[in-house]
Amino acid sequence: MQIQEMRAYIRSVVEIDSGDISDDVLNRFLGEGYDQMVYSEKRWPWYEATGTFLTTVQANGSPQQDYTLDAVGVNITNGLREIQSLRRNNQVISYVGIDDGDIAYPVNLTGSGNSAFWSYWGETVRLYPIPGGGETIYVRGYKNPGAFGAGTADGISPPDFPEPFHIVIATYGLSRAYEQQEDLEMGSTYYNLFARELDNLRGRYLDSPAPQPLILNNNRLSRWSAQNLMAGRLRYSWE
Repeated sequence: MQIQEMRAYIRSVVEIDSGDISDDVLNRFLGEGYDQMVYSEKRWPWYEATGTFLTTVQANGSPQQDYTLDAVGVNITNGLREIQSLRRNNQVISYVGIDDGDIAYPVNLTGSGNSAFWSYWGETVRLYPIPGGGETIYVRGYKNPGAFGAGTADGISPPDFPEPFHIVIATYGLSRAYEQQEDLEMGSTYYNLFARELDNLRGRYLDSPAPQPLILNNNRLSRWSAQNLMAGRLRYSWE
């Protein structure tokens, strides 16, 4: 469903024309609905992405240890929003907390080696030990969403989202159009419909994959501990 089709649908239901609500305002309403869907989940499957980046050497000749999120996602369209894992050609690089990494590999140490661990803080990846320059690191994670709404040209559909989500964005636009026309009851009705339909689609597309067994009460408390070779520590719930 393209953006001009969404506008036409909204106007036909609310029984208004471009003199009541302009194309630009409707586009902004649709952009709000798109953003609501994008940020309602961090891990929509269509944002899964893989890429690579190269380790580098600083201007003073010493190897680079820290890499920004932009540098890690340099070869991924729209860049990375979240990192899931890193690996070298022949080894998975295990995640550790930055304090554990800095204790095991103090930042004042010189020299370099094959990175076996990584930490993340302040949207920056730190590799341990410091890698030499020119090595390819493979990254897997979730990319940033594309833009949709204000400034979107006719003929463009919401990027990445499957077709069933398009009408839900238009439903959000309906709720905002009714609110703009000071019909708050109908606006609330269509917003509630938007929320229900989004929940329905979330359950459909984020369900546990059927071909894989669902393991409960495993003795490994986090997704990182399966690969962590360093000493155990207290883990936060989000790890």
